[in-house]
Amino acid sequence: MAEAAKGREDHEELVKVFDTDEESEAMVVRGLLESAGIEAITQNREAPQDILPGVGGVVVLVRPDQAEDALETIEEYRRHPTTDEDEELSEEQV
Repeated sequence: MAEAAKGREDHEELVKVFDTDEESEAMVVRGLLESAGIEAITQNREAPQDILPGVGGVVVLVRPDQAEDALETIEEYRRHPTTDEDEELSEEQV
């Protein structure tokens, strides 16, 4: 039971670095962070649809000591997104 409590404590310490209404976008960001060596999880922020229709979405969370790197990684990707041409080049090198 102590491990379950520790897991909740660890989860509570996570920092939100990305917020979106689209689960697919959150998964892309999570993959981007994980490929940069940053541990990330996604969490639904669901609201009761009968009370707040259309409210919800997904957040990407990381450990506090990785939050700055995560934000920099996301910002760098926004400035220089990967294109289809980049993907083709990286596949040719394999």
